[in-house]
Amino acid sequence: MNEGLRERLGEMLEQVSGFIYPNEIEIHWSILIVVYPYLTGLVAGAFILASLVKVFNAEDVRPTYRLSLLTALAFLLIAPLPLQFHLAQPLRAYEIFLTPNLTSDMAMFGFVYAWYLMGVLLLELWFEYRRDLVVWARQEAFPMSFIHRALSLFSTDTSEPALAFDRKAIKVITVIGIPSAFLLHGYVGFIFGSVKANPWWGSVLMPIVFLMSAIVSGIALVMFLYMILTPLRGEPIDMRCLDKLASYLFYAVIVDFSLEALDFIHRLYQSEESIHILGTLIANKLFMSLFVIQILLGMLLPVAIMVAVKSFSLSAELRKLLYFTAIILIQLGIFATRWNVVIGGQLFSKSFRGLTTYKMEVVGIEGLITALVLLALPFVVLLILLKVLPPWRKAEA
Repeated sequence: MNEGLRERLGEMLEQVSGFIYPNEIEIHWSILIVVYPYLTGLVAGAFILASLVKVFNAEDVRPTYRLSLLTALAFLLIAPLPLQFHLAQPLRAYEIFLTPNLTSDMAMFGFVYAWYLMGVLLLELWFEYRRDLVVWARQEAFPMSFIHRALSLFSTDTSEPALAFDRKAIKVITVIGIPSAFLLHGYVGFIFGSVKANPWWGSVLMPIVFLMSAIVSGIALVMFLYMILTPLRGEPIDMRCLDKLASYLFYAVIVDFSLEALDFIHRLYQSEESIHILGTLIANKLFMSLFVIQILLGMLLPVAIMVAVKSFSLSAELRKLLYFTAIILIQLGIFATRWNVVIGGQLFSKSFRGLTTYKMEVVGIEGLITALVLLALPFVVLLILLKVLPPWRKAEA
């Protein structure tokens, strides 16, 4: 055995407490697999927020409708990249579409992703922007005129019957899109929940918990973007819209916290043989990320902030500050939730008698810098989409 391998093995063994099998010393699902469900959750939450306008006539949040759709698209385009980077042979990923395997959870997710991207999100955006694209193409100079004409698929009809068909199509697609959004992120939870051999993941509530936390993170993200972009454009924030968004976020956090508490109580009630190692895992390895970041900072403190806003008559500026603080803490808590599920589920041995430690790299394909780039990339894509398809610009007839 060479000296470098011996040193690495020694470092890995120092991370071990108790008894674990040799193939469990190293964590195989890294920070990239934490980023992946986090991004897909933002997609599902943003789309569900947009659907409130078209399906449930939530007029108060209409100023965020187009922004929500563009946010969902930007994050959806980047969401598969963490998986691609994690694959040993990323250039062969397209083969899941050529040789579908109905028994593989991960392989079938490719079809769920393709359906949601092309069958739901792109279609709804096209019908929503079609009239504006036609008008913009007539008013603008090259190259934006050509870009908008191409995006409209060279459509020219802006008659009332055509616009009525667009509105009807949007509503139908949105109705179909709601269960599709549930399927998109619920499927991510299903992938973990179906691993019955791992008691940290093997819960029937896992898909539902993933879905509710996705709704929370998506609403918080759209609130964040709305509060940042609106002042940058020199326009005042619609406090009626912001208060309604905060109200939706408050109830979503309450439901999410209740589901996670129910899952935890259910595990305690069952008291299976794994309960002791899970208790040790929570008390030692995940104390900071679970109790402090996820529960205290990511849930209880934002709820307390929003309760204070609802209970007292505060100025608009103070409400904005409190809302902004709450949504930052919520995003931190949701990311900690993904971390605790993905990383936490790999820290204990299948023998239930030992724990290991995840040591994250800084550089490298699965390191911290790569994860930060992947988290920032959707915002770059969103800036491009906002330039091409500005959500606040309505074309004049």
